[in-house]
Amino acid sequence: MEERHVLFGKYEIGRFLGKGTFAKVYYGKEIASGEGVAIKVINKDQVKKEGMMEQIKREISVMGMVRHPNIVELKEVMATKTKIFFVMEYVRGGELFAKVARGKLKEDLARKYFQQLISAIDFCHSRGVSHRDLKPENLLLDENGDLKISDFGLSALPEQLRNDGLLHTQCGTPAYVAPEVLRKRGYDGSKADIWSCGVILYVLLAGFLPFQDENMMKMYRKVFKAEFDCPPWFSSESKRLVMKLLVADPERRITVPAIMRVPWFRKGFSMPVAFSVPEPFCDKIFEEDDHKSSRPSTPKFFNAFEFISSMSSGFDLSSLFESKRKARSMFTSRFSAAAIMAKIELVAKGLSFKVSKGKDFKIKLQGSSEGRKGRLSVTAEVFEVAPEVAVVQFSKSAGDTLEYAKFCEEDVRPALKDIVWTWQGDNIDNGNAEVDGTEEC
Repeated sequence: MEERHVLFGKYEIGRFLGKGTFAKVYYGKEIASGEGVAIKVINKDQVKKEGMMEQIKREISVMGMVRHPNIVELKEVMATKTKIFFVMEYVRGGELFAKVARGKLKEDLARKYFQQLISAIDFCHSRGVSHRDLKPENLLLDENGDLKISDFGLSALPEQLRNDGLLHTQCGTPAYVAPEVLRKRGYDGSKADIWSCGVILYVLLAGFLPFQDENMMKMYRKVFKAEFDCPPWFSSESKRLVMKLLVADPERRITVPAIMRVPWFRKGFSMPVAFSVPEPFCDKIFEEDDHKSSRPSTPKFFNAFEFISSMSSGFDLSSLFESKRKARSMFTSRFSAAAIMAKIELVAKGLSFKVSKGKDFKIKLQGSSEGRKGRLSVTAEVFEVAPEVAVVQFSKSAGDTLEYAKFCEEDVRPALKDIVWTWQGDNIDNGNAEVDGTEEC
């Protein structure tokens, strides 16, 4: 890297911080605000060669969804023909591992970190995300001494579940991995995360691991049996919680809601407010060409097959080509794309939605209030079918599906009736919807 390299005119890249298998991390600074950031630079060719592109895409997708005060924030993803750039929150305090390496923590401090860990993991699980590699090395501390979960490279999304509803990839760090993961028989990612949280709590309170042996197979046997002892300095309440976390049978292991009811856990605990979740980062970063800033003067052409199949509720072939269902609603209009965009913007502002216009006749709407699952975020996109016919598609980017259904039925439909030709292709499944392949829980 050059000494004063500027990335896309927005970030100045500075000193080298470290490197992983496929990436180098640099300290950076946002030029406009002067805010410090961490910039992870990934070599596209190397990632493709190793067949890791799906993992990189998954990490981007996950970090775009799990925006929480105790999770390292992914601010932006950019790319050139040869590199992908993750612009992330810069966490100044280093790894929690360095703190634990000096010895056990006082119980109040261990409790604070554990509370923040569980709060963040609960948020991940509510978005259908399992981390799968929780350990002190992946827990960072900011300048205020608050915990931040990092490294979602091994995280799992619902679409990775097999027909048995379980994950089957063996991953993670052996000393922190749940016994059901080691057994290679399929596992529930959220329950496996809870085991790892139990190991972390033990380490924070004890200063050493609950399962350790120079012989790896002996260590595995201890893990399989949940065979460990708590040091005498553990309080009776903390010991009781650790014993409920480190249960070999995942069906008997304590759940997050139950953890949050434990008096020891609740002491001084207040649930942080999660950030609003933006629309997932676009797959365009994986295209071979650099980004282009020019805006088209006409909307994208809507494929006739897509249009016909979306209109026909009894003969919808789109499922043959789309593996990920979206909560969405569509209508056709004989108005111009510009008129449609202007009308949607007017309606959204009347509903106190924040409006952000994108390229390709796409408009993003974000609610002003925090809903059950964060702020409702909706994308509306206009497609051209014929010179005098346009299709407008609404899709939910974030928020609660029931709130989205209400938004479409009670707010959008009546307000847009003067520009609508006909509605069709609705796919709002209030019971079990997915957003860009991510299960809503």
